[in-house]
Amino acid sequence: MKVYAGLAGIPVVKSSISYIDGEKGILEYRGIPIQELVENSSYLETSYLLVFGKLPSKDELSRFINDIKNNLYLDDSVLKFLKDIPSSTHPMKVLQSIIPVLSSKDPNTDVLDEKHHYSSLVNLLGQVPTIIASWKRIQEGKEPVEPDPELSYSGNFLYMMRGEKPDELEERIFDKCLILHAEHTINASTFTAIVVASTLADFYSAVSSAVGSLSGRLHGGANERVFYMLSAIKDIDDIPAIIDKKLKNKERIMGFGHRVYKTYDPRAKLIKQMLQEISSIKGDSKLLKVAMEFEKVATQRLKEKKIYPNIDFYSGVLYSLLGIPPAFYTPVFAMARISGWIAHCKEYIKENKLFRPTQIYDGGHNIHYIPPEKRG
Repeated sequence: MKVYAGLAGIPVVKSSISYIDGEKGILEYRGIPIQELVENSSYLETSYLLVFGKLPSKDELSRFINDIKNNLYLDDSVLKFLKDIPSSTHPMKVLQSIIPVLSSKDPNTDVLDEKHHYSSLVNLLGQVPTIIASWKRIQEGKEPVEPDPELSYSGNFLYMMRGEKPDELEERIFDKCLILHAEHTINASTFTAIVVASTLADFYSAVSSAVGSLSGRLHGGANERVFYMLSAIKDIDDIPAIIDKKLKNKERIMGFGHRVYKTYDPRAKLIKQMLQEISSIKGDSKLLKVAMEFEKVATQRLKEKKIYPNIDFYSGVLYSLLGIPPAFYTPVFAMARISGWIAHCKEYIKENKLFRPTQIYDGGHNIHYIPPEKRG
């Protein structure tokens, strides 16, 4: 019997949520090219599309947005919980631990009931951004900023993070970033979510588990490491030697390569364009120049292996220009991916089958117990 380590290449579900062609660099949500959604949609509209399988009507979208706005505010007990956590705790640990607590305020507890799918979605989309922003403020020794329901979803997050209202460009670009991170077929965190959902645990438990999976350095967190890698480069002329040393030592070049894409990640192209736009307007292009030169050299070295930049390469640099600290890059990823995780959980349990893989045992047999006094 063969072992398929990591289930590489093994289909575990049928899904109509998203599609990737890794050779051609295509990504679609419910059949719509990602470029069209980034250009024309909003993150909340895209979230509705992912979870409910269609673009909402005007009334459906209005209700959805209002229901999320009504869930922006944190209960006093949740704020107290946040303030009692040691300030050195990584925001992903905070997020993973607090998400299950949010279920206590959800009256729809049956995971097989569509009401739970909707209420858990609007509750998590509403409260998770406030939790992330509040934790950032608490870590800084500041009071959390109250949500402003007059702002857009993305604008409100930046406002709560920074304590000042974003401009239209910042708001628009951040919303597009959330769209790009919202969904990406069956990856480690999405698989984690549906495994938990297959037990008929509620969606809060599934999302909390997915956050834990995303916190691992082989899944989320790459954009944070890319940012530090690029920030450490003092002179652009040093880049070829830096890359050659990494390749010689067989080190992974963060932000390059993908398990699925064998060409340029379409999300990375869009992030790069947005970064160029905001850098030119803000007049802050130093790190962008470093990143573009690094991409040029690394791509020359790696193109024969079909290794190109992925979404993580430029996203951290972009977030830095939006005033988001590096430790919060992966929480932002998690915030955006909530709709994708819930979409997959909702889809999977329609024809639910409890996950129960098997193993190949390679240990011993008939080994007898030895009392402590007789052990060597």
